[in-house]
Amino acid sequence: MAKETRIQKALSENGIISRRKAEELIQQGKIQVNGHPAVLGQKIDPVKDAITISGERVYLERSTRKIYVMLNKPRGYVTTMSDELGRRCIKELIDDVPERVYPIGRLDKDSEGLLLLTNDGEFANFIMHPSHHVSKTYRVTVRPSVSDEQLIQLSSGVEIDGRMTAPAVIHVLEKQPGRVVLQMVIHEGRNRQIRKMCEAVGLEVARLKRTSVGPVKLGMLQPGEWRELKPSEVGMIRNSAKTTVQEKPAGAKKQKPARPEPVNKSRKRPFPDKKTGKSFGQPNNKNTRAARSYSSPSKNRKG
Repeated sequence: MAKETRIQKALSENGIISRRKAEELIQQGKIQVNGHPAVLGQKIDPVKDAITISGERVYLERSTRKIYVMLNKPRGYVTTMSDELGRRCIKELIDDVPERVYPIGRLDKDSEGLLLLTNDGEFANFIMHPSHHVSKTYRVTVRPSVSDEQLIQLSSGVEIDGRMTAPAVIHVLEKQPGRVVLQMVIHEGRNRQIRKMCEAVGLEVARLKRTSVGPVKLGMLQPGEWRELKPSEVGMIRNSAKTTVQEKPAGAKKQKPARPEPVNKSRKRPFPDKKTGKSFGQPNNKNTRAARSYSSPSKNRKG
């Protein structure tokens, strides 16, 4: 951290409050520097200056090194370092991390899985910014079942909070009576996005687990445990901004978004199915003859 830094940035990088929350509290006059109300953009010395929030002193540190941590967050924990309601926080799970870190994004209380934490503000912003398209992969159990129409809606994008989501990649992993397990890959980080997407198409989320961020997977890390990322994994996440392509899991059926109607180049029109009337792609020779016979019976008659 630089000797002189903006107060919002200092508070955020120390995992105390987000920049946005800091700006709100500054405007409300609840943050003070050396006994005087702070102003937006004010530069401070994290070590020498005394910072208080609502009258309570907070301490800022100079990090000795950048650290990147993967936590397998269990259900029932909130993604925060403290909670005024007395709920269990992820801080209880990472007390033995050698540096002070803060979470990159959130998993809600009822969600579980891979959560990244760091003291590197630039790295956190890199992952969170939607323009970098760092993928997040989730294993989602929904009820009671799922239709092709719902899968296409999720893949193509649905409206939540007044705007459309970006296209997602959906795989059906398991399908049993009363429940379906999906793999959903998104490149955004909107609040409770997966749950809201499923609700928008009429699906109830029974379980939600994040399994990877970019190419870095949760693997065998047990719930409640953490480990440091390897330098190669940090590099892989950075590089994934340009190559966020997810492999199809074994045994999974990929649900593709709706696509334009294919055209038979030889006749400049699609081939209809006799029973449903739906159009299909370029047929083989056998289907071609059948389609020609179906679509143009008059050419098979003399005169």
